[in-house]
Amino acid sequence: MPKCEGKVIAITGPRKAEEMSLLVAKQGGIPLVRPTQGTMFEHFDHLAAEVDKVIDKPVQWAVWTTGIGLEKLLEAAREAGREEALLVKLKQIRHAARGYKTVNALKRLGIVPDIRDDDGSTLGLVRAMASYDAEQWRGSLVALQLHGDPAPTLNAFLADAGAQSIELMPYRHTPPDEAVLEQFTSELLSGQIDAVAVTAAPQLRFLFAYAKERGMADKLLQIFQERTLLAAVGKVTAAAAIDEGIKRMLVPDEERMGALIVALSRWFEAN
Repeated sequence: MPKCEGKVIAITGPRKAEEMSLLVAKQGGIPLVRPTQGTMFEHFDHLAAEVDKVIDKPVQWAVWTTGIGLEKLLEAAREAGREEALLVKLKQIRHAARGYKTVNALKRLGIVPDIRDDDGSTLGLVRAMASYDAEQWRGSLVALQLHGDPAPTLNAFLADAGAQSIELMPYRHTPPDEAVLEQFTSELLSGQIDAVAVTAAPQLRFLFAYAKERGMADKLLQIFQERTLLAAVGKVTAAAAIDEGIKRMLVPDEERMGALIVALSRWFEAN
């Protein structure tokens, strides 16, 4: 018998929802697509100005938090006719990177980051940056790539280290359809969902923002504590869950969607 037999598993990410649904179905589960995050929204006109800053200002460091952020910046440079100039500049400066996808995106450009996280999280990246020679940060100008949301922890580290920063936000996460949030919270609170597979921090942020606005956050936390299992794809997503007050969750050792569904299957088999 498949390990997720009859279990209703909600998928909150809009990207690759179909692929995840197939993985759930193969394990015998019932996939329920409930996107709690909108699509990425980008402004190439705005980004072209940020590309100019990286190229024309005396930037000494770039801190990258997502591979897609770097790729979007390169796309904007290409659109503006400045891709070659950006590539030259990137190879002249030092780099810090969070996550294997970001490291791989840099490697495709022939760049090996000077600093990388130790666990795939922003806090891990800050730890690695803090262990680096402090004099390298003091007085430096740093291009800080954000991943659709502000990064207070990274900003605080750079400010404390005496560095100046230029924020780059190649994309923003747009809010999901409110009707989907209304339906999803109703299904959760009525105990219809066995597990929620979350693949990005904004999915939790938008869900709980909706619940808080309607006075349902405490009930939602109780559901996650007593009924519905939260499955977070990696440590960054898990950290967002902890920030919202969720204490009971499943996080696979390998940060992959397939590993997430396999971990869920094993959990249901054992419980």
